[in-house]
Amino acid sequence: MSGGMYVFTICLPFAALLLIFGMRYYAAVKQAKLRYANEEAYRKVAEMAVAGQSEAAAALASIESSLSEIKIRVGAIEKVLKEVD
Repeated sequence: MSGGMYVFTICLPFAALLLIFGMRYYAAVKQAKLRYANEEAYRKVAEMAVAGQSEAAAALASIESSLSEIKIRVGAIEKVLKEVD
């Protein structure tokens, strides 16, 4: 067996081992990046949900105030109608 072939057969398993670990490291980094992007998307959705809830609460408060005004007016109309009878 020649010296070059001996060195090649010794280095080949080490090179394969380094390649395997490199691929695993790359896959772990890629998964971490995708997980971060997914979490960011969830954060944006949650922020939009909170904003939507606050807008809905403001609209509900406005509707409630309008409804109370209508109740007062209907009460006044009922009072006038009772006086007319």
